[in-house]
Amino acid sequence: MDLSEKATRYALLPLRLFLGVTFIYAGLDKLTDSHYLAGLSDPTSFASMTTGVKAGSPIGPLLDLALKAPTGFALAIAIGELAVGLGALFGLLGRIAAFGGVLLNLSFWLTVSWQVHPYYLGNDLIYLMAWVPLVLAGTPYLSLDGWLASRRKQTSAGGQRLRSDSSSNSPIESRSAERSS
Repeated sequence: MDLSEKATRYALLPLRLFLGVTFIYAGLDKLTDSHYLAGLSDPTSFASMTTGVKAGSPIGPLLDLALKAPTGFALAIAIGELAVGLGALFGLLGRIAAFGGVLLNLSFWLTVSWQVHPYYLGNDLIYLMAWVPLVLAGTPYLSLDGWLASRRKQTSAGGQRLRSDSSSNSPIESRSAERSS
């Protein structure tokens, strides 16, 4: 395999590593920040931020649902970011992790970044688009997904070889062949 083929094969790896590390950091940062899970009295809490963006968001009515249980939603976002980041970084269930990243960033874009003008100054739309190639391609290289796929191939190839060996002989021929070897 020449350098050009290697570059093509591993082209999405830097993006996957960046998104993985970034989302792990974002999730851990939220889980360890005492302000994030605080109530409406803290201006940097999830509840306060959600209340602040609700009026200008196209999904404002859905944010009422989040505000009925702000701690639960805040934890779901932080754990979701952590799960998406780990999935991307290690390439485990890569397409599912990337789709989770798309959903998280879509919700962030429609809430927090929605009022940013011009739109390209808000980072959530860019992150949303960065997840799309990983949704399409998955994480087949240098990943747990790739390792698991190769293990399945080895197992199924071994199983087919055993079946073809045993199916060519009758049970009596198989036993006599086993005794002679």
